[in-house]
Amino acid sequence: MTDTLIVNARLVNEGREFDGDLRIRDGRIEAIGSGLAARDGETVVDASGRRLLPGMIDDQVHFREPGLEYKADMATESAAAVAGGLTSVMDMPNTSPPTLDAAALEDKYRRAAGRMWANHGFYLGASNDNIEAIRALDPLSAPGIKVFMGASTGNMLVDDPDTLDAIFRDAPTPIITHCEDTPTIEANLAAYKAKYGDDIPVECHPLIRSREACMKSSVLATTLAKKHGARLHVLHISTADELALFEPGPLLRADGTRKRITAETCIHFLRFDSRDYPRLGNLIKCNPAIKEPSDREALTAALADGRIDVLATDHAPHTWEEKQRPYAQAPSGLPLVQHALLAALELVHEGKLTTAQVVQKVSHAPAQLFDVAERGYLREGHFADLVLVDDAPLQVRREDVLSKCGWSPFDGMTFRSRIAATWVNGTQVWDGTRLLGQAAGQRLKFNR
Repeated sequence: MTDTLIVNARLVNEGREFDGDLRIRDGRIEAIGSGLAARDGETVVDASGRRLLPGMIDDQVHFREPGLEYKADMATESAAAVAGGLTSVMDMPNTSPPTLDAAALEDKYRRAAGRMWANHGFYLGASNDNIEAIRALDPLSAPGIKVFMGASTGNMLVDDPDTLDAIFRDAPTPIITHCEDTPTIEANLAAYKAKYGDDIPVECHPLIRSREACMKSSVLATTLAKKHGARLHVLHISTADELALFEPGPLLRADGTRKRITAETCIHFLRFDSRDYPRLGNLIKCNPAIKEPSDREALTAALADGRIDVLATDHAPHTWEEKQRPYAQAPSGLPLVQHALLAALELVHEGKLTTAQVVQKVSHAPAQLFDVAERGYLREGHFADLVLVDDAPLQVRREDVLSKCGWSPFDGMTFRSRIAATWVNGTQVWDGTRLLGQAAGQRLKFNR
């Protein structure tokens, strides 16, 4: 580990942008100030006015391990993440086998040790028959409990009303939900199969995974959360309709209390809409579906007014060959971690958000919501998880994609910023063009 002094940076933190220097010592931020003098043996990085941000904390990734390593694994996807300025990730439980008990959870942490470039936490999954494992969960061992209230992998669709009620009553951590109503989706799919047979156009995807399916399930989740006073975080909001379910304003209120019901959206809902299906087809097929331009606009506005608290990726890679199948056989999901922060910063270039607002949604809010210890901010004493952003153009090229699947929905697009450097736990792991050193991400700790 090398002690580092970053000078002449434009620091963005807790609603402020200011010029200054930042010293890293023993993996943590030792000092933030102006005119900090270099010490013997210290590496000096001249930021030359570039923006220095706390690393992004992505609360929703699918790194596919165990069981689906032909698509992705912890090493490859976390390498792509740090190249994109993501320094901590929270991985989903719909693996093979699914993460449904404490033993499976600890197996994932063992797999991650020495292989994950980013810091990491793993969710416990819910099923119709693992309520005792949920009740027994150590709240310090996982960021939350993931409930698929819509079609998903294997045994992870929770559709039993009594089980859902018990989860919302007894969960010892935040409840994280995928909200789509499966009967609605199945009825829609049957209607489109009757019309098109096996040749359903991909443009029908947002009509099959419809806004009605999203709204019905999100209403159920928020109703259960209010009934039991549970902490609920609804993932990947994709419709303008659902925004009425969530409270505007900051996650942490002025009186020191925190919202009990929160929302997340994902970067692809802000960069794509239904007009992109003819061009990209199954490459942007995901669940819930990318919907209309009006939804895209409303979601962006909701980030600004606080109805949406967190911006994440739902990074869900599949092979190129799988994505070339006909619509009904092509899997849903996009690889996004390497370019998500750059895509979010496009909203700054477009004048729709400030850099401070982006930092709030991708760094501060996930730390606040999940009680992440000593990360998510530029604060003295916190771990030095940092990203240096250069406002120089970057064209996305397929040959530069580090995810195992080897493709990106942003292929050919040019972003107006690039990631110049990433530090994880005080060690530089990305220099703008290549990975440095070794994977040394740490297990996330939670202040609960």
